[in-house]
Amino acid sequence: MTGPDIGVLLVNLGTPDAPTPAAVRRYLKEFLSDPRVVEIPPLVWQPILRGIVLTTRPRKSAHAYAQIWMEQGSPLAAITAAQATALQARLGERVRVEWAMRYGNPAIAPVLSRMKAQGCGRILIAPLYPQYCAATTASAMDAVGEALRAMRWQPALRTLPPYYADPIHIVALRDDISRQLAALPFASEVLLLSFHGMPERTRDLGDPYHAQCLETARLLAQALAPAFPALRVEASFQSRFGRAKWLEPATETVLAREAAAGTRRLAVAAPGFSADCVETREELALRGREQFSAAGGEAFAVLDCLNDGAAGVVMLEALMRRELSGWI
Repeated sequence: MTGPDIGVLLVNLGTPDAPTPAAVRRYLKEFLSDPRVVEIPPLVWQPILRGIVLTTRPRKSAHAYAQIWMEQGSPLAAITAAQATALQARLGERVRVEWAMRYGNPAIAPVLSRMKAQGCGRILIAPLYPQYCAATTASAMDAVGEALRAMRWQPALRTLPPYYADPIHIVALRDDISRQLAALPFASEVLLLSFHGMPERTRDLGDPYHAQCLETARLLAQALAPAFPALRVEASFQSRFGRAKWLEPATETVLAREAAAGTRRLAVAAPGFSADCVETREELALRGREQFSAAGGEAFAVLDCLNDGAAGVVMLEALMRRELSGWI
């Protein structure tokens, strides 16, 4: 075994390997077969998934991915890789930084196994979800558990806790969003903070995600107020799927409502995403613009996520160093 004995594994949700219906179908099959994501008994859900969803949705989703695909691959994969590279440079040779996806590639299990084989006896698992949700954070840890089950010699693990209200996170969001707002060619009347949606029943079952999203929005609005006193900050939830009742208000509804009510200049930020992805670059930036414009809006912008920008990387380093305390 060679190399550092301490590792950091950044984990994000996942992405298809290519913007094609076949690749998207493989990805969606894995993603939507996770009982943490779809909490319907498999005997009921699997026939629907295989007979309807996987025969109709892949082509539409592939078109969405094709519109935002980069030379390096999907934005989520490319940006997460860049975050790992930037974090590695800041943490130095004592720590090995890797990245993995919960669904798709690179998968968690082989990356964990490789880190252990390379000498990492202590690993910090860092799910890059600011707000805790069973469908994201818990699912990532399920995959880590499955990987450990196959290991004869397991590493010692720590886990990055949700950082939705962490001052380090709020300051990073404030600084990065302030910079982007100031660079816009218009003065935004409203900043809409769009979080990924979840079925409403997940909140009723005790998932803290909804409350944590609203707390992030409250703290961020408070942090932005001194520099942007006239800016109204609202929160919403995007990416509804299926017939179940989802967390409200829906982003598309808010965009249409704001424009209809007379808001002409609006910016959107997505503080529940650590990196830009199809939900931000296609759903918000392309379809969101269409929805706002169709209802009478004039100036519209979707701000970048923290990504591997200066504020985001400084935040990641601070969070990781704190959780690695005693190891480094």
